[in-house]
Amino acid sequence: MAEPLLTLLADRVADAVRTAFGPEVAVPDAPVLPTKDPRHGDYSVPVAMSLAKVLGAPPPELAERLAAALRVDDVCEAPEVVRPGFVNLRLRPEWLAARLSAQVGDDRLGIEPTPSPVTVVVDYAGPNMAKEMHVGHLRSTIIGDALANVDAFLGNTVRRINHIGDYGTQFGLLVAHLEDTHPEALELGGDADLGDVVAFYREANARFTADDEFKERARRRVVDLQTKEPTARAAWAVLVGMSRRENERVYGLLGIEGLEEHGESSYEDELADVVADLDAAGLTVEDAGATCVFVPGFTNREGDPLPLIVRKADGGYNYATTDLAAVRRRVADIGARRILYVVAADQAQHLEMVFAVARMAGWVDDSVHIVHVPFGLVLGEGGKRLRTRSGDNVRLAELLGEAVERARAFLVDRAEERDQPLPDDIDVIGEVVGIGAVKYADLSQNRQSNYVFSFDKMLSLKGNTAPYLQYAYARIHSILREAGWTDGPPPGAELAIRLEAPQELELAKRLVEASDVVGRVRDDLAPNHLCAYLFDLSQAYNQLYEHCPVLRVEEPLRTSRLALCERTAATLRQGLALLGIEVLDRM
Repeated sequence: MAEPLLTLLADRVADAVRTAFGPEVAVPDAPVLPTKDPRHGDYSVPVAMSLAKVLGAPPPELAERLAAALRVDDVCEAPEVVRPGFVNLRLRPEWLAARLSAQVGDDRLGIEPTPSPVTVVVDYAGPNMAKEMHVGHLRSTIIGDALANVDAFLGNTVRRINHIGDYGTQFGLLVAHLEDTHPEALELGGDADLGDVVAFYREANARFTADDEFKERARRRVVDLQTKEPTARAAWAVLVGMSRRENERVYGLLGIEGLEEHGESSYEDELADVVADLDAAGLTVEDAGATCVFVPGFTNREGDPLPLIVRKADGGYNYATTDLAAVRRRVADIGARRILYVVAADQAQHLEMVFAVARMAGWVDDSVHIVHVPFGLVLGEGGKRLRTRSGDNVRLAELLGEAVERARAFLVDRAEERDQPLPDDIDVIGEVVGIGAVKYADLSQNRQSNYVFSFDKMLSLKGNTAPYLQYAYARIHSILREAGWTDGPPPGAELAIRLEAPQELELAKRLVEASDVVGRVRDDLAPNHLCAYLFDLSQAYNQLYEHCPVLRVEEPLRTSRLALCERTAATLRQGLALLGIEVLDRM
């Protein structure tokens, strides 16, 4: 497999810097960048501008020296120096053709696995038990899954962890309330489902606010859960089981696989040791009866030091203690060297403090990369948080079900407009298109930004949408099917790609970017890079489709263009798969 293009060019530039300016001169960051204007070539080298102050010479002079030392003749045309000090590079068509010809039939798109694989933990989804998953869980789930897919594709061992809230005050409320009012709901095999439990929780919450006796009893049941009192634990197990079954149904709709459930309850036997370790390290302070760690640099609104409470005054533990136990387990037991927390932006301070305490305790050292991956809100058409008319959170199962129904209706209307029969698998197609549309609409956004949820936009066949890309793939697949290339080129085919038309050349340039784009997604934790790339690729293919016949031209041009089609289809298929989106052979 071939070295990523940007890496190849950056290595050549680094060699040129040492040759032109001496081995002691440090190569600036980002020494090679894609150009925004094709009139300036394909890539630009801004190194001379960065080194002008260091070397005490004008950028144009440095750019000339750098260009003279740059050895890229096998990959690029002669470097071009332009003011105020850029070196522009234009890829050779013959190099592009050879690179792509060697990759035909390769589902990995020429992307090599990392030479130094590590164990990666991706913490995502995170619903609370005894509550239905809502639209707020959508972004964590699909962003986390896409990032996990990329790390796995690059050869790392990925543990996909669902850190569920299955422990806490809400269970004490529910158990105490249901024991009074609906004891049959706490029996295994009873008729209650999660929807009932959500209604029961509202009732329990109202009692907790209004009834001091009930409030005290509910708190005792929380303690009973933590001390493993048999009746409380049995009731808790029934409630968790209901939630788990409903969550698995939602994950099934989203196509999420391999998600390990690590509930807060799974850490209960480790929490005392966590606090003991912090005590032994001299990090804890007693404050108003609670055991706290004060993290340097964190203050409240009044400017006072802000504590991370790890043991409450009543001796109980909270989710900060559980989060610390999770970090310790992930590093010490799982062996993670990269941990991604795909958690809403409003948890930023809490996670920063947890990470800081973990480092202070020595559980996380410089060999471990631990990072919060925040994301914005899903908004309704009016630009406010997406909610039902009654003001409740939108249930995720209902949202996905509506997406599938709308996609199916869209496909039916399209078939009727064209006077075409409905395919036998219209329901399957509707699900693939509907779920893909929801995922892509989210992943194509900058994850830190809020975005407006719109079924009409996400199901459009125009613009940067999943249906547009799925349709592009299906159209390419139909060409390959007619040519007998559905399983790749026929045996013995002469795979010498020719890049003569400008549309062929432009598509080839997009195709060789795949490795660099996947690397950017991993480094920036930004699936939207991949979405933008796939859309640009499909646009470039459309130009080829419109201006360059494929099946009705003579050899060797026919095979060359079929190979470009095959590379485009493989890239769309693999790219969408990394985003967790399926493709369709017919649509």
